[in-house]
Amino acid sequence: MKNYLLILASLVLVGFSAKAQQVEFEEFDLDNGLHVILHQDNTAPVVTVGVMYNVGGKDLGGTADAPRTGFAHFFEHLLFEGTKNIDRGEWFTIVSSNGGSNNANTSLDRTYYYEVFPSNNLELGLWMESERMMHPVIDQVGVDTQNEVVKEEKRLRYDNSPYGQFLAAVSENLFTKHPYKNKNIGEMADLDASTLEEFQQYLKDWYGPNNAALVVAGDIDSKEAKKLVEKYFSEIKSRPIPTRNFAKEDPITEKIDAKFYDPNIQIPAIITAYRTPGFKERDAYVLSMVSAYLSDGKTSKLYKTIVDDKKMALQVGAINIDQMDYSIYAIYGLPLGDTTLDALLTEMDSEIAKMQTELISENDYQKLQNKFENRFVNSNSSIQGIANSLVRNYMLYDDINLINSEIEIYRSITRQEIQDVVKKYLNPNQRVELEYLPKEKTAN
Repeated sequence: MKNYLLILASLVLVGFSAKAQQVEFEEFDLDNGLHVILHQDNTAPVVTVGVMYNVGGKDLGGTADAPRTGFAHFFEHLLFEGTKNIDRGEWFTIVSSNGGSNNANTSLDRTYYYEVFPSNNLELGLWMESERMMHPVIDQVGVDTQNEVVKEEKRLRYDNSPYGQFLAAVSENLFTKHPYKNKNIGEMADLDASTLEEFQQYLKDWYGPNNAALVVAGDIDSKEAKKLVEKYFSEIKSRPIPTRNFAKEDPITEKIDAKFYDPNIQIPAIITAYRTPGFKERDAYVLSMVSAYLSDGKTSKLYKTIVDDKKMALQVGAINIDQMDYSIYAIYGLPLGDTTLDALLTEMDSEIAKMQTELISENDYQKLQNKFENRFVNSNSSIQGIANSLVRNYMLYDDINLINSEIEIYRSITRQEIQDVVKKYLNPNQRVELEYLPKEKTAN
């Protein structure tokens, strides 16, 4: 009876999401190469205007002889400095005084800027993003100002934050050739050494309309929105885009041992990290389900066994870090009491070994399906979320309709496929084993 009710609930949720999540959109290209996505939803008087640029932390600045890390993240800050028609420091004032909010974020693969306004300020949002694209002011004052801002962010979020170097420590050992080995925020020495001319060249290289996508979603009239887009963006000139030619990583066939010392922690951690396929590959979707099975919530397998039952760890987890060219799959644990890192690693590995030798139960499989149905519904439950999904799916996945169809990928993944993927990628000879340790005190 219990299994029957679980399956029935799952079917109800499937029916709901299939109906509720159908997102209508319109897309077109301007003559300058800017791709435009419109989504009309007049249920609430708000609108999101976003621009995603096809540039991220993997795209280095500087020159071939002196490459610079951190440029894309630096530009996330720099392009709020001001434009030809927006004075320095006025960007946020204009947005807030017109009832809006805005933000930006950078990954190793892309940069996204967006505003959320009352729908009567759609034109303002479009004008501001066109200003950012057409007339940004890149001068030494702005560079010096944002250099200090980025340094403070690095100190706060990474240098002085417990376990803040987790991802950097993994990446620099997992990658030897691809620029994913670099920190997204960059090295401060690189930014300090960079010239104004290098920043200006980076702008010319990556921030043209033919390397971007514009999304407008919410309480709009699509025909009127299209006219406004053409009014503000059609005169921006396209630019040549650099050709990417990243080196391919050699497969990992022998375990890589590594250590990292963090002065901000007292409890060590053990991390196993695997280089896995980019996020467009089907196996990447399967690995996301593996992560949910292992560590999504206190009833997940790693947490229930190692933290609750055996009380060997303060925390354990598995995360699938999606990236375009290669992803990172990491499993980590913080030991409790007298538990050694070796003992904790053995226990973590035993849970992976179970997945390689036994199919997950039908009950656990249905729970996974329910979780991903719920995630799918929630990801597009707001206009802001829909805008993000539309532009991300176009720019990174080459399939904008994933906003409607992605859940079908998860529905089609079988228990056997989950076992096969764990066997294929999560093996001891294919990984970095990283001991993340308190930094040893040195004598003066």
